[in-house]
Amino acid sequence: MSLKSVFKFTASALLSLAALSAQAAPIKIQWWHAMNGPLGEKVEKLAKDFNASQTAYEIDPVFKGTYPEAMTGAIAAFRAHQQPAIVQVFEVGTATMMAAKGAVYPVYQLMKDEGQPFDEKSFIPAVTSYYSDTQGNLLSFPFNSSTPVLYINKTQFTKAGLDPSKLPATWPEVEADAKKLRAAGIACGLTTAWPSWVLVENFHALHNLPLGTMENGFAGLGTRLEINDPLEVKLWTELTAMQKDKEFDYGGRADSAQAKFDSGNCGMMMESSASRAAIIAAKIDYAMGPLPYMPEVKGAPLNSIIGGATLWVLKGVPKEQYKGVAEFFSYLSKPEVQAWWHQNTGYLPITNAAYELSKSQGFYDKNPGADVAIKQMTRGTPTPNSRGLRFGSFLQIRDIIEGQLEVVLTGKKTPQQGLDDAVTQSNALLAQFEAANK
Repeated sequence: MSLKSVFKFTASALLSLAALSAQAAPIKIQWWHAMNGPLGEKVEKLAKDFNASQTAYEIDPVFKGTYPEAMTGAIAAFRAHQQPAIVQVFEVGTATMMAAKGAVYPVYQLMKDEGQPFDEKSFIPAVTSYYSDTQGNLLSFPFNSSTPVLYINKTQFTKAGLDPSKLPATWPEVEADAKKLRAAGIACGLTTAWPSWVLVENFHALHNLPLGTMENGFAGLGTRLEINDPLEVKLWTELTAMQKDKEFDYGGRADSAQAKFDSGNCGMMMESSASRAAIIAAKIDYAMGPLPYMPEVKGAPLNSIIGGATLWVLKGVPKEQYKGVAEFFSYLSKPEVQAWWHQNTGYLPITNAAYELSKSQGFYDKNPGADVAIKQMTRGTPTPNSRGLRFGSFLQIRDIIEGQLEVVLTGKKTPQQGLDDAVTQSNALLAQFEAANK
């Protein structure tokens, strides 16, 4: 063979190898999420395990800040034609995503188009109903669903002469325990994360009170807020009084109050069930129980409502990525994957099979209280008041509610005035959303 032929053969072989290498390279799929710390590590593991399970696709999880930052960032990226295939959006962004015409690839349609088996009935109804359209079609993939619960610091309960195996079930019991914690020298009796989600939205669900008209927005546009009712006023009257002696200590918006509990400053905290991972990491000797309720309300407590987020698929990415997204969702639906996620984070087991697997593995026997969230979510039959909420612009509305309640806690407004003003300002936003999406 001549030198020229050798060069030709070598060049041809190199080109063939390059082509084979290009063919073998997995298709990258970006997944924007809002989880850092211990939860972010779990997200990274999910992606890594899926990537190791096959060679065609590579899920690339990218942390994009808080839930609001991840959602608004994805919307901006879509407008700039730089969107990811998957974005994690918290539950209050559901109405906004549903209204984003042309941006969303509904999950039920994606799975059908890609030929992936997908049984929506295998998921817990309290979760899927929140993210389905009026025909019952699932629009986004249930991922990290949570609900708020009550945490106590068992060490501090013992110090205050309280029985850590008997968590307070009603608001009067919470107040009594908070007084004893303060009397024992604990810096704070009770705090709460996510004030609107816990003390307004879930408070209404537990007591079968409407958060707004038209079935909390599920019946369509035109809904208006109704949170200035006597029971909500009573709650904030009591919390304002408790705040004076640090029996209740407001910790700020989102999950900023958790630092008060994780540092050992507060004896009780109302927070997401998914905070269990961070509390374990903080080495707090804790116990979990259901949210408290007002005992004078007949029929209370009903089921709590979910928080957390789902995975939305955005249109406009290269077509070959969608098959990989569908396969990833099928992977996440596996009982063993869902059970691992539930057991290591505190999020709900979103499929019945994952819940049963966790039971059969003895997880709840070894971790008393870890099933509080699922039991609280599924007790009784959800009513239009406890199914959840679907309000447009609810991210801004939560800010309005929490801003007004912060003023109430300073004593500059009465609880009635603060809640009335929150309703007036929120309804103006709802009217704007309705007008923009008719």
